[in-house]
Amino acid sequence: MDSPLRRWRRRASTVLAALAVTGAGLAPAPALARPSSASGEQLTSLVNPFIGTQNFGNTFPGASAPFGMVQVSPDTGGQGGYDYQQDKIHGFSQTHLSGVGCSVMGELPLMPTTGAVDTVDPGAYRSTYSHDDEKAEPGYYRVGLKTYDIDAELTATPRTGWQRYTFPATDRANVLFNTGKANQRVYGSEVHVVGDRTVEGRVEAGNFCAGKDRHTVYFTATFDRPFASHGTWRGSTPRPGERDAAGEGGNGAWVTFDAEEDRDVVVKVGLSYTGLEGARKNLKAETADSYDFDATREALQATWERQLATVKVDGGPAERRRAFYTALYHAQLHPNLAGDVDGRYAGFDGKVHTADGFTPYQNLSLWDTHRPQNQLLQLLEPKVARDVALSVVAIGRDGGWLPRWSLANSETNIMTGDPVTPFLVEAWSKGLLAGHEREAYALLRKNALRTPPDESPYNGRAGIDAYLERGYVPSGLELGKDCPDKGGDNDCAHPASATLEYAAADASLALMAKGLGRTADARMFAARGQWYRNLWDSSVQQFRPRTTEGTWVTPYDPVEAGHQFHEGGAYQYQWLVPQDPAGLVSLMGSRKRTEQRLDAFFAYDKLLEDPARTAREDWISAPYDYYGKPTYNPNNEPDLHAPYMYLWAGAPAKTATVTRAAMTLFTDGPDGMTGNDDLGTMSAWYVFSSLGLYPVTNGGGFLAVSSPQFPSAEIRIGAYGKLQGGTLTVTAPGASDTRRYVKRAWFGGKDLRATWLDWDAVAQGGRLSFEMSDKPSAWG
Repeated sequence: MDSPLRRWRRRASTVLAALAVTGAGLAPAPALARPSSASGEQLTSLVNPFIGTQNFGNTFPGASAPFGMVQVSPDTGGQGGYDYQQDKIHGFSQTHLSGVGCSVMGELPLMPTTGAVDTVDPGAYRSTYSHDDEKAEPGYYRVGLKTYDIDAELTATPRTGWQRYTFPATDRANVLFNTGKANQRVYGSEVHVVGDRTVEGRVEAGNFCAGKDRHTVYFTATFDRPFASHGTWRGSTPRPGERDAAGEGGNGAWVTFDAEEDRDVVVKVGLSYTGLEGARKNLKAETADSYDFDATREALQATWERQLATVKVDGGPAERRRAFYTALYHAQLHPNLAGDVDGRYAGFDGKVHTADGFTPYQNLSLWDTHRPQNQLLQLLEPKVARDVALSVVAIGRDGGWLPRWSLANSETNIMTGDPVTPFLVEAWSKGLLAGHEREAYALLRKNALRTPPDESPYNGRAGIDAYLERGYVPSGLELGKDCPDKGGDNDCAHPASATLEYAAADASLALMAKGLGRTADARMFAARGQWYRNLWDSSVQQFRPRTTEGTWVTPYDPVEAGHQFHEGGAYQYQWLVPQDPAGLVSLMGSRKRTEQRLDAFFAYDKLLEDPARTAREDWISAPYDYYGKPTYNPNNEPDLHAPYMYLWAGAPAKTATVTRAAMTLFTDGPDGMTGNDDLGTMSAWYVFSSLGLYPVTNGGGFLAVSSPQFPSAEIRIGAYGKLQGGTLTVTAPGASDTRRYVKRAWFGGKDLRATWLDWDAVAQGGRLSFEMSDKPSAWG
């Protein structure tokens, strides 16, 4: 059993002061002063980290600080590392991404075992477990490993992962470090057993979604007491007594403790992307000499309690509140700290830099997060949002080009279009690029006018030459010849959607050019923002791919569209004109005709009869089935804003019906997401839509207004840049699935008849009030 001296030592030590130096701007709140919801519930108790771990939500249940570098979590298989339907755990690794569509990260899995270390095959040393003996909450995870009768617990600080194992009474209690295994390709690794308490090394990994990305993560792990013996392995052969292993293929190390009397072992792992010295500094700064697992857990849970208290909702079914707070939790896991406590970070040029005036962040799924997740951070955590935006600018400064989907300090070239432009324009419009506006604009302008040089790893706007020549990206371009092809996805393989995405990006860039006094550029980009019209075929009333000769692609099926739209067809992409919805309505003939198209798209008559069934059967066929249907796909980003198109069609009451139906897809069980969460993007959609607000257009400076889900909500607006801080209160007495229609609305005590609010007005706080009805009204 645990000795009294060791128990006292762990209790006496503290990490609370060290945790304040996180770089994320999130110092811990006292554990006894946690906020709660209006109903008195602890908000962390409303979060279920298992939501999304089944049915390809690809979330993870382990422990992470908000936006932390470390996400220590169990690995059972699946793209996110943890699949709820599996019954074996092969380790607890240090890095994860929440909700991605390809296997990624899962680096440095540690695994406790007992007995002789006679195999280093994870398929052999993994352990069975049961969900009945498993628990997850923000900042903490525990599970019983049946094979070994070991209790494993996880918690974290921003840059360190903590694990505590309670072994059965044994003189051979092992901890295995498998540096050669990850949830993606490992190119090489090394591990060193240092002294009698420490294991250090590095893992070089990448190949996300078959991309050519590579990054190296360094680690140092220290134990709360000396180990009795150790060993390493190369390939499949254990080598007792050895201290070093390196190279390609499988590498690893193990340490062994005598746990006959003192049965628990605590290990804390510091990470860095700059080198071993960075990992050591991070571990020292955030944990000092403490091994107090419980204090670390309590500090992180207090941080999450305060983080979740930025939005307090009340009323509605308990299941909906759990879905809401889990979504708010998932939306604040990413992006992730990239730099060390001293500001050093690994740049996209392969060199180590020191950040000046910002905290570096990484893991930027911009094709996804430039929609609602970025705006949610700007509303609730504008300091983090500014640091993320400046991190993107730093990528352009260090690596010579702006990213699309960057993992650690490398570009994956995953997804299409030009999402970095609306992402940075949105930050600029909120004042979050102050002091860096012209540098950011120069990078964006370069990105919008030409492709990266041949030696650059970036694809950039691969179809830009053809786009500038014809006003659209034509079908039939040859990758590697007509378009640069450096791995990952390519705009020229999906020319129709790339054209629409380029046009939306150009229109947002026109706003920034105008604001910076670049009048000629503003006119040029605004004109290009209308080039979406070049793909409108009035004879079929659809966006349609065109050939290099200018003719329409024939034969043509708008449902399938030959994958010329990325992860969707013409029906899903028909709404991707966020820069000019009124112009799109005009192309479709009238507001009434647009409403009719929306009705068909959402199977609206069926929604009125059975919303949940319609959402699951008419909208969704499978999590990754992006093609072959003419209806809404709430599992993917291209038509995520489509419910709000009813506002431009003059039928805002129908937005309420559609969003409520989509909300039935979010439940409080492991299968509570119907597809990838995409680093919190789908969760951010749920949060915004539940509040009756939605950011439709990047840089547009307004939020669409619709029906809130809960009778009351209180949003704490962050203070930074143009955001002055304050509290936005949303009240909708009696709001429910049936009483979902807005009859009247007020903002700041004044009658609100429009279906939008200026961002600047909302950002100052105030009171948004609704009178709800169970019948559609003329409001809006």
